[in-house]
Amino acid sequence: SARRRCPNEGPANLLPSDLYLLIHAEPPLGAASRHRAAEEVRADFQRRVPYSYLQRAYIQLNKLEEAADAAHTFFMANPEHMEIQQDIENYKTTAGKVNLIDREAKPHMEDYTAGVRHYDKEEYELAIEFFERALKEYYSEDEECQIMCEGPQRFEEHEYLEYKAGLYEAIADHYMQVLMCKHDCVRELATRSGRISPIENFLPLHYDYLQFAYYRVGDYVKALECAKSYLLFHPDDEDVLENASYYEGLLEGTLDPDTIKPRKEAKMLLRRHRLESHLLQMAAAGLGFAYTEPNYWNRYGARQDEHSVPSSISSEPEDGPRLSLGKKPVSKTDRELKEGGPLLYSDVKFVYNSQQLNGTQRVLLDNVISEEQCQELHRVASGIMLAGDGYRGKTSPHTPNERFEGATVLKALKYGYEGRVPLKSARLFYDISEKARRIVESYFMLNSTLYFSYTHLVCRTALSGQQEKRNDLSHPIHADNCLLDPEANECWKEPPAYTFRDYSALLYMNADFEGGEFIFTEMDAKTVTASIKPKCGRMISFSSGGENPHGVKAVTKGQRCAVALWFTLDPLYRELERIQADEVIAMLDQEHLGPSEMNINPKDEL
Repeated sequence: SARRRCPNEGPANLLPSDLYLLIHAEPPLGAASRHRAAEEVRADFQRRVPYSYLQRAYIQLNKLEEAADAAHTFFMANPEHMEIQQDIENYKTTAGKVNLIDREAKPHMEDYTAGVRHYDKEEYELAIEFFERALKEYYSEDEECQIMCEGPQRFEEHEYLEYKAGLYEAIADHYMQVLMCKHDCVRELATRSGRISPIENFLPLHYDYLQFAYYRVGDYVKALECAKSYLLFHPDDEDVLENASYYEGLLEGTLDPDTIKPRKEAKMLLRRHRLESHLLQMAAAGLGFAYTEPNYWNRYGARQDEHSVPSSISSEPEDGPRLSLGKKPVSKTDRELKEGGPLLYSDVKFVYNSQQLNGTQRVLLDNVISEEQCQELHRVASGIMLAGDGYRGKTSPHTPNERFEGATVLKALKYGYEGRVPLKSARLFYDISEKARRIVESYFMLNSTLYFSYTHLVCRTALSGQQEKRNDLSHPIHADNCLLDPEANECWKEPPAYTFRDYSALLYMNADFEGGEFIFTEMDAKTVTASIKPKCGRMISFSSGGENPHGVKAVTKGQRCAVALWFTLDPLYRELERIQADEVIAMLDQEHLGPSEMNINPKDEL
């Protein structure tokens, strides 16, 4: 690219008024560059869409390893894309052992992830190697990010074509936009490809991991250096303050701990970051635009262990610091989690709670509906379901080895009103979903109303001739309100996930099929924590977040049917079809067409 002209290199006779005319000249100076990509193209590259096309092209050329790499590269930025996930599993089967490579991997992010992996295995020397390399790459990427912010900006606070600021305001506004871009490099470098949300506390975490890893290999100088580097970002962190004090005690008599300083590059970056923040806040006040400083060093991001050292030498156990190898903490929530409330209906049978299901906010119940109601609901399903309903007509949205059919509660009521299915049976679908909602709301002891977010009657049918050597799932492992990222051990609560969903439930209608077990896993999407065999009247309910990754094993024979329910605590996200269904029910009651034989009013609370 062309070298930038320094301010003092311009023509000596160029006056401010001339510069103003150059900036706002009509028509613009020269044609628009043909080398500047449109926003749609930029967005596609950000989401790695070209790799989706690449894998298809490689398949046509019978280059399965290259196709697998292309699919994996796309999937890393689109972990919610189930078809690509299934493609990758197919490559593993057809191409044998495949070493999947992310062609767009960020080196600093890859090494950080490897460092965490070795740290968790207590391979501290390897962890140190990867964390140190990640830091070096991070600061190099930060420098490049700063440079890439130079140049034309979008002036997001203004209608660009009608922008009428004076010369000095235009210049100031431009450089504030550049400064905001540079200031946001911290977030950019902490965000995985294709994601919106950054890894919280990303840069400080490197030093936090390193301070303990260096301690475990006996390098107390480096341990203290990294602890002090971490404390630049969080000077009041009690655990690391204790660790730093302990390291200083270990070094007494050998050298003066005060001579060990935080790392220079961390100090310089933090100083620059604070100056940028100060300038942006001053500019916001002076130029009249809105600016809120994000919390770039969120303390919620922390090492997933309790690796703190004792506060004194005498209190140190013989084998060193205390280690906690228990389960990682579950996703954060802004409400108090409770369970064990009344089930409301005397015929409903409690089976397992969260502890017995090895998780959080989980419950398994039986006898939610009777055998007769299961059969009636199944008859309704056969009369109203459409292949691919809810998935834009895709008959096999999750796996090519099964046919997927579904129907909504509004559709059932309309078919009943039109006489295409028995009205009493159509109303049963509405009534049992309301019964399920009441049970979930009561059992989890929610302090506010639980609303329907989506109600779906679904059946999965094994396709004959396609069941041999199956190694896929009927529904891949996922979470209901966030994008599960097993590689990062994270669940990103951002679009296109249904972030407003709070609780989920599945009410099963039959057991005369093979396979199809519902499973919970850890966030790695591999380690199964609970497996549930469906049967008539059985209901599994759970909170919808990353604490409950789940999926469905392959249905290898027969048809598996269930009522799938998703709920929200936010009335803004109430299911529109449910509201319309309520209106249909009110109309039917006025016409004295009556409810189903099922009584949805709860009996005395148990």
